[in-house]
Amino acid sequence: MDGLAAAASVIAVIELTAKLISLCLEYSSAVENAKANIERLRKDTEILKLTAEGAQKLLQGPHGPRLALSQNVDKALVDIRLQLNEINTTLEAKLGKGQKLMRRIGFRALKWPFESKDMDKIIANLKRGQDSFTAALQIDQTAEILDIHSKIDLANLPHVSGAAFDSHAEETNARCLDGTRTELLLQIREWANDPQAESIFWLNGMAGTGKSTISRTVATSFAKDGLLGASFFFKRGEGDRGKAGLVFPTIARQLVHKIPALVPSVREAIGADLDIPKKALRDQFEKLILEPIGRIDRTTAIVIVVDALDECDGDKDVETIIAQLSRANDLRSVRVKILITSRPELPIRLGFKNVQGKYQGLALHQIPEPVVEKDISTFLGYRLAQIRNKYNGQAPDCFQLPPDWPDKDVIRTLAQMAVPLFIFAATVCRFVDDKRWSNPGDQLKKVLQYQAKTFESGFDKLDATYLPILDQLTGGRKDAQNSRILTEFRDAVGPIVLLAEPLSVSSLARLLNIPPAALYGKLNSLHSVLDIPSDIDAPIRLFHLSFRDFLVDPAKRTTNDFWIDETKYHNILAERCIQLMQQHLKKDICGL
Repeated sequence: MDGLAAAASVIAVIELTAKLISLCLEYSSAVENAKANIERLRKDTEILKLTAEGAQKLLQGPHGPRLALSQNVDKALVDIRLQLNEINTTLEAKLGKGQKLMRRIGFRALKWPFESKDMDKIIANLKRGQDSFTAALQIDQTAEILDIHSKIDLANLPHVSGAAFDSHAEETNARCLDGTRTELLLQIREWANDPQAESIFWLNGMAGTGKSTISRTVATSFAKDGLLGASFFFKRGEGDRGKAGLVFPTIARQLVHKIPALVPSVREAIGADLDIPKKALRDQFEKLILEPIGRIDRTTAIVIVVDALDECDGDKDVETIIAQLSRANDLRSVRVKILITSRPELPIRLGFKNVQGKYQGLALHQIPEPVVEKDISTFLGYRLAQIRNKYNGQAPDCFQLPPDWPDKDVIRTLAQMAVPLFIFAATVCRFVDDKRWSNPGDQLKKVLQYQAKTFESGFDKLDATYLPILDQLTGGRKDAQNSRILTEFRDAVGPIVLLAEPLSVSSLARLLNIPPAALYGKLNSLHSVLDIPSDIDAPIRLFHLSFRDFLVDPAKRTTNDFWIDETKYHNILAERCIQLMQQHLKKDICGL
């Protein structure tokens, strides 16, 4: 199909949709018993008309001739024209007879010619034709974009590596187990598919309630459906993943890969201002995301996931990010849906207070406790069975765990201890699976010793999560040796939880002026709470930020033996940094 023929076909579709909309309006004013069906057809036809008008702009643009060559576009346009012609012909014929009858007998005699089941089929066929047409255009646009003369220079669009849900940094992190969080995940999907719902869904909850796991699950699910446009997972202490500066360029970079129609506008923005990734957050969002999306037509939603916003440094930046993302609510040609998860901290609450009416919110503590307990029980049953089977596969017959270990009462008790913290369940399972201490049966008994304390006043859920692990270090001793163990723990772990960016064993040992082997030995019993790579040059990371909260919370100063004084250890780190510089800095350090 040549350019003129393609343009003529699209114009024909536009004219036929306009005619059908007009007929619907005429029937709507004259027919009483089919208004819902008439309105359905009118709305779907308006969407088809908007799609065709968008295609007309593309075909009349500089790359129109290449797009028009597609046989897929040709076939889709022919199918749509035939369907529209058939519908219009039926409506016009019935309309003519009805008007004659009305003139003869003097009252309303016009009837809607389609039954409800016919309407379902008609609308489904139109939708199928529209989807085929849209898909054909997207295929052609993708092919066009792959042309060397139309490629965007992404080198000028910096991004944060590891921030996307499917990055190497996130690949081993948990997703929701099948059968858990079902109602919540369904609610998020319904919101994303609802054209009338607000553009932002704010999911908030305290540390350890499973927000990031939910985010990864949502992102994975929408990516499979082709609806995920971009994701950004904040992580404090991981360089630019904990800062706002490159959030929008990173999201824009992902969007242009997923939605080729955005490429020309984003390329234009970069070409007009090479420094746009360094500009104010408002300018970045406007030029790289909002304006490009506003120039395309798309019938399906674009979902963006922003996780752990509370881990972004800079209170004002957090408020600005919320304010800018809320502007997606004003887009009309495309539905943009943005899932944001965070703790309900003050800067975030203030940010959402400033955009009232533009978001839908849910606090995880609003989910009924029995629902949360059931999900945690499901998770515990699954993971502990895995641990049992792995252990039994290696242990002699005489030491094997029973096939029903642990029994349902134990799982119920653990779930009650955990609610509402999924991090409790995940940490307990890592602890039980840690062969450095004992077998899984004995490890689980140690956790259950804290059952009564879990319900005591002043003994919070984080205590129950982390004390069973840390108390193994001291063995319950209260002597001088215990004091030495606690000091060594703080000296080794304090820097890990306080450093702005994670260090490896080798780098941390050099900073603390101790042998790497000695440091590794001190950390070797903490694999349940720290991600300690076997490579001593790879960074040590916390499994969860709540471990830091547990160690540095000022309210726990007198009750937590493992409490770390932030001010003291910041001073120690500063002194060691100065000492290292004094030892190694010199004039002309590069030998130029």
